Amino acid sequence: MNSHPPSRRQGLFGRPVLTITVGLAALVGAGLGGIALANRDGSEAPTWSPPAAVSSEPATQETDSGQQTESAQVESITLSATGDIIMGSAPNKLPANGGDGFFDSVKEGLSSDLVMGNLEQPLTGDTGTSKCGSPPRPNCFAFRSPPSYANHLKSAGFQLLNTANNHSKDFGTQGYRNTVKALEGAGLEHTGAEGQITVVEVKGIKVAVLGFSSYAGANNLNDLDAAEAVVKEAKGQADLVVVQVHMGAEGSDKTHVKPGNELFFGENRGDPIKFSHTVIDAGADLVVGHGPHVLRGMEFYQGKLIAYSLGNFAGGGKTLSRNGVLKNAGILHVSLTKDGTFTGGKFLSTYLNSTGVPIRDDEDERGRELVNELSAADFDDTAITIGDDGTIKPPA
Repeated sequence: MNSHPPSRRQGLFGRPVLTITVGLAALVGAGLGGIALANRDGSEAPTWSPPAAVSSEPATQETDSGQQTESAQVESITLSATGDIIMGSAPNKLPANGGDGFFDSVKEGLSSDLVMGNLEQPLTGDTGTSKCGSPPRPNCFAFRSPPSYANHLKSAGFQLLNTANNHSKDFGTQGYRNTVKALEGAGLEHTGAEGQITVVEVKGIKVAVLGFSSYAGANNLNDLDAAEAVVKEAKGQADLVVVQVHMGAEGSDKTHVKPGNELFFGENRGDPIKFSHTVIDAGADLVVGHGPHVLRGMEFYQGKLIAYSLGNFAGGGKTLSRNGVLKNAGILHVSLTKDGTFTGGKFLSTYLNSTGVPIRDDEDERGRELVNELSAADFDDTAITIGDDGTIKPPA
């Protein structure tokens, strides 16, 4: 398996941000097998032995996602993504059994060549610094789960987590550093710091993933010139560029996407359409949105898929509302060739149960229905359609 030396960029806290390329096929197949990483100070970290070689005989199988996997020549890879993930809120709102089995219902549906999610909470102990103060201010929400919960993400199949959102620093910069340490300790990649370009290698295809939000320390979705520049830089380092973006106002009445900036309690949460079109024009191959806590529609722009919001994927400890459309979410699967051509997609509906645990909604597929309706209403001739089997179809 090939590993590549990291490139340095100045990022969060004034420290250099590393761009690291790793072979995720080996990561999935054998824990940390075959991955050579560099420490943050630039020194070489331990190198693990690679797994046994995979047979070159073609072998095809179909997963719950509908993904066809073949061990011979790779023509495309499949990426999966979710919306907001909160596993609980320490010390009193954590899931049962220490979080064991938290993702069991959706684990099969997540499976793909690269599994991504938006981690909307720190993984940290109490740092003594909460954005809500002590005692907490009314109507202020600060979430954290133990660092060990990174292992629940790993066991669910997640490989890369976005941290560019409004909760990543709920417990200050130390809480954020603790999150990064926990993710890396579990063998998970992450993106979201300002200027950070995270490159992973999947079946010989290099994928750069960038995180954007409207908050300090992340790539700023409201600075379109800077967004264009960092996407172009990422395109120079990888075959494919995926943009993870936390954008849009929140609430059950915010399911529709409209032109213009969206404001929420005085915060400029960006112009979702203009931002998404800008980063695609700059070279992005897929835009994955989250933040409004509801599902939103999807469209194709210049042949590239934009998912404007994937909703509340997990709200353990009853941290996220489970009322009405707020409980519906889904898992997005997108297959792309090395040159960024869309070759297929699928949407799998999920919902939050009474305790905020993600459940696969394979009987009613309510999320699928909602995305279909919203896409048609908001995007007309650029809207996607989703078939009865979950297949995402570009406009005719």
